Amino acid sequence: MITARLLLSLMMPVLLEAAAPPRRPNVVMVMFDDLRPVIGAYGDPLASTPYLDNFARGSHIFTRVYSQQSLCAPSRNSLLTGRRPDTLHLYDFYSYWRTFTGNFTTLPQYFKEHGYYTYSCGKVFHPGLSSNNTDDYPLSWSASAFRPRTEQFMNSPVCPDKEGILRKNLICPVELQTQPYKTLPDIESVAEALRFVGSRSRHSQEPFFLAMGFHKPHINFRFPLQFLSRFHLSQFYNYTEDSLKPPDMPAVAWNPYTDVRARDDFKHSNISFPYGPISPLQAAQIRQGYYASVSYVDDLFGKLIGGLDLDETVVVVLGDHGWSLGEHAEWAKYSNFEVALRVPLIIRTPQFPLAQAKYYHGITELLDVFPTLVDLAGLPKLPKCQSSQELTCGEGKSLYYQLMGLGRADEHVALSQYPRPGMLPTKHPNSDKPKLRNIKIMGYSLRTDIYRYTMWVRFHAQNFSRDWHDVYGEELYDHRLDSGEEFNLVPLPQFDDVRQRLRRRLMEMVGS
Repeated sequence: MITARLLLSLMMPVLLEAAAPPRRPNVVMVMFDDLRPVIGAYGDPLASTPYLDNFARGSHIFTRVYSQQSLCAPSRNSLLTGRRPDTLHLYDFYSYWRTFTGNFTTLPQYFKEHGYYTYSCGKVFHPGLSSNNTDDYPLSWSASAFRPRTEQFMNSPVCPDKEGILRKNLICPVELQTQPYKTLPDIESVAEALRFVGSRSRHSQEPFFLAMGFHKPHINFRFPLQFLSRFHLSQFYNYTEDSLKPPDMPAVAWNPYTDVRARDDFKHSNISFPYGPISPLQAAQIRQGYYASVSYVDDLFGKLIGGLDLDETVVVVLGDHGWSLGEHAEWAKYSNFEVALRVPLIIRTPQFPLAQAKYYHGITELLDVFPTLVDLAGLPKLPKCQSSQELTCGEGKSLYYQLMGLGRADEHVALSQYPRPGMLPTKHPNSDKPKLRNIKIMGYSLRTDIYRYTMWVRFHAQNFSRDWHDVYGEELYDHRLDSGEEFNLVPLPQFDDVRQRLRRRLMEMVGS
């Protein structure tokens, strides 16, 4: 008897050929830095994102999408190579996968090798050593990546205080004429992206792959002043009831938000290390600044989309990881919690047009973007990795079948991870961003349809191995009753069977 799954697998080549685009579309990948789904289309009542919302109305919206690590360079390199951080051996900012681990093919490189002109604007690869100080040019890109000239001032004292003194503030609404070159990095990047799209319209025989990377809402929250006025501070006082670390959270799971504490407008606030808390006023100000930053890049996104021919272009919109806004009394990223890992993923394609938004609620990973875009462009399918020695393959799954209305998403899980230098939060070494040589513990987090299970185990940075018998903390959260991951169920004996089952599944996925 032929099962439905077997029948689908037999029919899939025929279905793919029938659904293949008549000509290869242009592809635009838009990436936002540190963006959790604070978007109206995702149901956030406080969001002011009219352009993303309008774009989403004709798009496929994935509601439960997870980053592989809540840190910029590891997440981006994982997404762009289609491989997990454990495969790349990259958990910090200081190694280049091609020379450190393997000469793995990237998403833009795959498109380039199949006839696309590829171009990068803004922050796509993380700058610096993790992308060979070249944004992986010339292997990934047909021309040198565009980096805005104002990028050099992102961590400079450019935020005027009430006395007119320039500070390195966390919250930094500005008048553009007071800023270097009277502009901001994301404004420059969108202008360059639009220039590029306009120039390629005269070369229609060669499709293009454009990656547009926004810097915001990554800190500092520097944006044109008018976006702050969209949000009343009073809206953000009761955003979450959390003011203290949950009692059953293992200490190793905590991130002490060292980058927030270091900013000029916070470093003299006497915020107790490591657990705080931040004052209610400051908490509301951070949330207001984050939402205003999102609104600012939404406005720029509208300008970008206005310059694209959506009838000829596949557009994917995503974040590289999330950002905590006071949940568990934590801030920033650097953790294995839902708010640090969950990101938006919105796909619009002329191949599967929609009159209204279609939502997908299955578990999805950023690893899935690479094979999905390959399929949407009608390129040869990306092989599934069978070993770490293969140079051109991916560890994710294609969402193409879901876009076709086929396949079941509810069977999938997401695997994420985060490193720590020790059991307790520390300033030195920085437990939020430990360097490889200082990593002693790895936290692996499994997200199923119902549960999040996280296990913190001994990690050996010298050979990238782990000891499953040396456990520093366990967490189990039931999202049916506890979407905020406030109540750790591990101490409760009635959940022991669930914990053991998820533990075995996590260990099987990660390996030895």
